[in-house]
Amino acid sequence: MKKTIRDFDLNDKKVIIRVDFNVPIKDGIITDDNRIRESLETINYAIENNAKVILLSHLGRVKTVEDKEKNTLEPIAFRLSELLDKEVMFVDETRSEILTDAVNEMRAGDVILVENTRFEDLDGNKESGNDSDLGKYWASLGDIFINDAFGTAHRAHASNVGIASILPSGIGFLIEKELKNLDIALNNPDHPYAVILGGAKVSDKIGVIENLVNKADYIIIGGGMAYTFLKASGLPIGASLLDSENISFCERILKEYPDKIILPIDNVVSTCIDTPTDVREIFINDIKDNEIGLDIGKASVKVFKDILKDCKLVVWNGPVGMFEEEVYSGGTKSLLDYLSKLDAKTIICGGDTASAAINLGYKDKFTHISTGGGASLELLEGKELPGIKVIGEK
Repeated sequence: MKKTIRDFDLNDKKVIIRVDFNVPIKDGIITDDNRIRESLETINYAIENNAKVILLSHLGRVKTVEDKEKNTLEPIAFRLSELLDKEVMFVDETRSEILTDAVNEMRAGDVILVENTRFEDLDGNKESGNDSDLGKYWASLGDIFINDAFGTAHRAHASNVGIASILPSGIGFLIEKELKNLDIALNNPDHPYAVILGGAKVSDKIGVIENLVNKADYIIIGGGMAYTFLKASGLPIGASLLDSENISFCERILKEYPDKIILPIDNVVSTCIDTPTDVREIFINDIKDNEIGLDIGKASVKVFKDILKDCKLVVWNGPVGMFEEEVYSGGTKSLLDYLSKLDAKTIICGGDTASAAINLGYKDKFTHISTGGGASLELLEGKELPGIKVIGEK
């Protein structure tokens, strides 16, 4: 069992907390602060235990100097100050005497937010490449390291693996909650147990299917990846997305688990994604050669609901349609609404599915909504996450 923030004496200690403040910002305004709010329990615990709190986070990708202006963490410092109801000092440096001096002048209960860790990627990908010198510098700022950024736990970066390799380390309350809930899906599921998989490509979900097909009772397939399975079943898919390199995988899975793999029976199609003027809802066999499947239809929703109604555990990764467009959001919305009322453990595994759940008003309607799409996906594949593996054991 990994050490947690509870296992350390934080009094008057400089505690580096790797958080995930990778939130959407438009014109300097945060449009969704969920990830900031999810970090508050760990940050407040450190403050209440008289720690000097140093926060590290990335924001977006930083490939050019121009990216720095739009990906500064300064707006997040203001929002965090409001949520904590205390001053958060923002240091617009990632390593410098200015940052070192600011940390050395901290008093117990103070909070510093360091500028975007990925600014260090402008000169040789030092953050995302886990540069040892950068990890040593950041580690030199603190006495204890707490990783609470589940969204980057599947990456070996200087700001997580680099620091944790040097300092006494533990996980925060958010990662603890993520691991506890996802462990249910992996090692202690209630049955019947259904997994809903959507998204674009089969290749992104092969590991999950291989790992969960013997644990779950049903694997329900939607989204763009469904069309490769349908093609493998000998059904027409028109001009829909096809992961041609993985048709043989789909054929094998369908043959080995014919009663477990559940595919759509109808869909919402159009001849053009960008200008949906000829949208129609049809059964799978009726798709024309120039039509693209962009959502599951009402008949598929009914089939999926009939399976889900008796389930005790449902894990969902990937929307079942191109929900960003209203006309193709019906399937995802219908399933979210149904699952929100289901008497079962329901786990939404980050990414676009989590965004859909939160933005459509279902944030508090599920057992757990993960903050990490890629990290939750890799856990469901049965992989160890580098940012957690490096943390010390109790």
